[in-house]
Amino acid sequence: MRSATFARLAAVALTLAARAAAQGPRVEITVPAALRAAPLTGRMYVFVTRHADVEPRLQVRHESDCTPFFGVDVAQLAAGTPGIIDGATLGYPVSSLKDIPAGDYYVQGLLNVYAEFHRADGHTLWLHDDQWEGQQFNKAPGNLVSEVRKVHFDPARADTIRLELTRVLPPIELPPNTKWVKHLKLQSKILSDWWGHPMYLGATVLLPRGYDADTARRYPTVYQQGHFNLNPPFGFTTDSTPETPEQRKARLERTAREPGFEFYKAWSAPGFPRMIAVTFQHPTPYFDDSYAVNSANNGPYGDAILQELIPYLEGRFRMIREPWARVLTGGSTGGWEALALQVYHPDFFGGTWVLYPDPVDFRNYEIPDIYSDTNAFMHPVAEWISFEVPAEVEVNGQVRITVRMESQFEAVLGSHARSGEQFAIWEATYGPVGPDGYPAELWDLQTGTIRRDVAEYFKAHDYDLRDYLERNWPTLGPKLKGQIHVFTGDMDTFYLNLAVSRLEEFLKRARPAADAEFGWGRPMKPHGWQPWTNAELMRIMAAHVERHRREPHRAGTARR
Repeated sequence: MRSATFARLAAVALTLAARAAAQGPRVEITVPAALRAAPLTGRMYVFVTRHADVEPRLQVRHESDCTPFFGVDVAQLAAGTPGIIDGATLGYPVSSLKDIPAGDYYVQGLLNVYAEFHRADGHTLWLHDDQWEGQQFNKAPGNLVSEVRKVHFDPARADTIRLELTRVLPPIELPPNTKWVKHLKLQSKILSDWWGHPMYLGATVLLPRGYDADTARRYPTVYQQGHFNLNPPFGFTTDSTPETPEQRKARLERTAREPGFEFYKAWSAPGFPRMIAVTFQHPTPYFDDSYAVNSANNGPYGDAILQELIPYLEGRFRMIREPWARVLTGGSTGGWEALALQVYHPDFFGGTWVLYPDPVDFRNYEIPDIYSDTNAFMHPVAEWISFEVPAEVEVNGQVRITVRMESQFEAVLGSHARSGEQFAIWEATYGPVGPDGYPAELWDLQTGTIRRDVAEYFKAHDYDLRDYLERNWPTLGPKLKGQIHVFTGDMDTFYLNLAVSRLEEFLKRARPAADAEFGWGRPMKPHGWQPWTNAELMRIMAAHVERHRREPHRAGTARR
């Protein structure tokens, strides 16, 4: 009888051990009361790496350059209560802690702290409140991190690793003003009222040679669009660190854009065109950049930029307040913005130089056609064959990651479009508000199934720029004649050349004639290519301004 009892107990023990092994390792992360006594809401992460040359949290650089990490939401987490990451928690680029091979690793925990927003549309949301770091979750001031620990992982064991968050990431050090460069930051009433929370806009202003001496002169302005950055426009720097011959050769294979010191030498030379150059800072709770338009999820950023920020700059600096004296440029996200601002506000801006823009025709949302495809992850090649849709490619055609992988990356970074990444901000900018107040997903991040109603919302609300231009060309065409200049590499890393081709096809046949300019980087030029140095681009834009200087002012209303 006793031996039968022992046998049953042994069987139970073996079953429990098997279940524990099936669960794999577990990580518990706590916030001590001494660090933060109040409950916290946010996203908890653990980072796992074989290398300790930099902190593990800083080894999440990009979806194609990333150490394994895992994330889970926590809501009103009390001090001392652990956030739990285990074998069921989704990770990237490996899906589970159980998929990490047995061995020794360095680990670190982090909590991305969320703030509560009470929006004017009635929704209350928890999101990361940008601290002027540009929505960089692993560097954001106020976020909590643990020390780095070396541990042993074994997917066959149910070990628990305990981490304690011990420090708060410090504030960003803002760069100083100089003779050439001025930094400004102001609270936006328009955005603060809409978000129910203090919201800020900023600008970095690059002044021309002689600005302080010739106090009567006024200047045209170049607005360079792009991701959040506190550095001066066009990479301007007085730091004379030279390129090595190898660095120069590698750069010229990608782009003609010169180092910042070379641009400084041109900008400060006596014969260089005298203009003011400006970059904006407009991070949102969803991304490092608002896309400079009004949207249902981000709010009225377009209004705030045109009605608050630009008038503030034009009042602070001696800028010419005429459409012909305001020109635009930018690349990637900034390329989309440089085109959108021009076509939405043709009576306010006087020309745009658009570089490798984000999708400008949503029939190529990178590769997927969001209007006709049913799945963003799989392409139906034939009846019995489907293939993964790529998302990033090398110039030789070698795929680096797929749309499925990029979606998984964003899903690990944050739920409810809180990843701070590309697909999330496109949904927050172009799409409707979901029932829970967060952006509605264009496609399911787990399955890739595309929601046609969300795609149609994108188009119906005029964010598909080619479609918007084509539908409104009788009105827009005369205003945009000769104002649009678009340049991209023929092997753009993110397939953005495909949508540019569709835009070119329309503008070449548009009537009245668009007189639009398109330039293609060939052969095999990637994302980031441009055909001239920044100094040459400035001369091109300055010549355009001079040609249009005496055109009559075209009064009109700003659309977005």
